[in-house]
Amino acid sequence: MNARFISFEGTEGVGKTTAIDGLCERLASRGIDVVRTREPGGSALAEHLRSIFLDPSRTIDADTEILLMFAARADHVHQVILPALQAGKWVVCDRFFDSTVAYQGFGRFGGDAKALNKIEMLIESFVPVMPDTTLWLDLDVATGMMRAGKRSVADRLEANDLAFFERVHQGLSYQHSKHPQRIHRIDADGTVAQVASRIDTALGL
Repeated sequence: MNARFISFEGTEGVGKTTAIDGLCERLASRGIDVVRTREPGGSALAEHLRSIFLDPSRTIDADTEILLMFAARADHVHQVILPALQAGKWVVCDRFFDSTVAYQGFGRFGGDAKALNKIEMLIESFVPVMPDTTLWLDLDVATGMMRAGKRSVADRLEANDLAFFERVHQGLSYQHSKHPQRIHRIDADGTVAQVASRIDTALGL
């Protein structure tokens, strides 16, 4: 099969890690060479920036968050994603630029038009590759936060309140409405097997 770039999106606790684990296993079982990666992170420099970005002891303003994300993303794309695609591999990424629109554009800025324009200009300027398919794992925000609450100490983003994540959900819905051909909404309320089946259907597997 030709190389494909797949990204996963969703608010907290929707089961992205489990879904990505399963997809990568199923692809590998078909003999497909898969590079699994994440944002923020994925490359050595981007992982260092991730540790800064998620550090709960830091106070980072919304503009700086956006710039940190794009600095990490630029290195990640050039060091990991593009080389993998050029080598004919599939790339499965836990979050990509849709998360910046959702978490910063909506979570931090409440969907302010100027902030969204700023982010979209950065995407156009500094993101030379788009996912072929984005899988939005959609789940009631409160339910997802209850699941996420069972984890260990929250990082700087996970520590936000329900209202913040409701705005993030609005941001993902906004992206879905803008890019319905690329972004597939996956009902994340179900068993692992049910969600996996929905993902495979969306990918045509």
